[in-house]
Amino acid sequence: MKISTLQENLKQGLFTVSHIAGKNINLPILNNVMIEAKEGNIKLVATNLEIGVVSTIRGKVEEDGVFTVDSKTINDYVSLLPNKKINIEQKENKIIIEADNYKTKILGQGAEDFPLIPEVERGSFFSANIGEFKKALSQTIFAVANSETRMELSGVLFNFTKNKLIMAATDSYRLAEKSVAVKTNFNSDGDKKIIIPAKTLQEVVRIISGLQETDKEKKEEAEVKFYISENQILFIAGNTELVSRLIEGQYPDYRQIIPPESKTTVIINRSELIRAIKASALFSKTGINDVSLDFPAGKNQAVISSASGQTGENTTEIEAEVNGDDNGVVINYKYLLDGLNNIDGENVKITIIDSNTPCILRPETGDDYLYIIMPIKQ
Repeated sequence: MKISTLQENLKQGLFTVSHIAGKNINLPILNNVMIEAKEGNIKLVATNLEIGVVSTIRGKVEEDGVFTVDSKTINDYVSLLPNKKINIEQKENKIIIEADNYKTKILGQGAEDFPLIPEVERGSFFSANIGEFKKALSQTIFAVANSETRMELSGVLFNFTKNKLIMAATDSYRLAEKSVAVKTNFNSDGDKKIIIPAKTLQEVVRIISGLQETDKEKKEEAEVKFYISENQILFIAGNTELVSRLIEGQYPDYRQIIPPESKTTVIINRSELIRAIKASALFSKTGINDVSLDFPAGKNQAVISSASGQTGENTTEIEAEVNGDDNGVVINYKYLLDGLNNIDGENVKITIIDSNTPCILRPETGDDYLYIIMPIKQ
């Protein structure tokens, strides 16, 4: 193998794939990144057997070949090189890297034992705007459960329809749901539901963030494509492909817990509410994280309070537009802040039935985001 490329191209490609290569004691080759030069293309490949990432970088191939080297070593070394042309040549069990006045030899091993990245058929696909998709992911992924017992809750539900992707995540104490527009070449009118591991989606967010940094002028119209097989999903964004296994199982029918009506509706300034919640959080009970939200009828204000035997108590009154019954709810302030930090706009809309039913947060306008918190029952 003999190739040449620019330092910035190699650095970006290694940043994209090397995060997947971890410290695997049982299969040391998984700690390596595979460099494949073939048919004029230079590909960098890494896998942890659950996720596989392939990044194609620009460069010149003088001799085809394939070789693997320790991911951390080459990543750290290349990031130190000047932003100039890099020549890489494989000789026996090592690669020689030359750039400007730098020259190094990195030991590696052949690619015979490197696991194959699963092939996903590239016929039918969905696609979404890359910026909107990344934002939608960040607005839902935080609500997944860290559960070994209920694997389906450790992922995000993707429900594809003809022109919309609905994502949902829950840990059974709170739930986030976000809709984003998609395009498809599917002919079917039926929904397609899959569960994607949260770790996969965190990696997708990281990759997209890296792409957006390097392609600032293209990011407005850039798209991410989804190809789905029976138990795998392939994401393609820019010059990067990520393949991941899907989570098997039935996602709970979370729509059953969304109250169809409300008795009290509150419109309130989001940043003011966040400040009041943080103030009350200092006096919530340790381990319970309880904060009371009260909405007295006819007063157009919200009362946020908490009390603890150890620290004291706090009450904050802020202006709000309150319609409906005199009402209130006690909720976990950490869950509440998570939701408020992911809602767009100056104001937030809160709807409740009573102190024993889920509290719903939405943006003041628009219906593409929904956040539900189960109350703390007194």
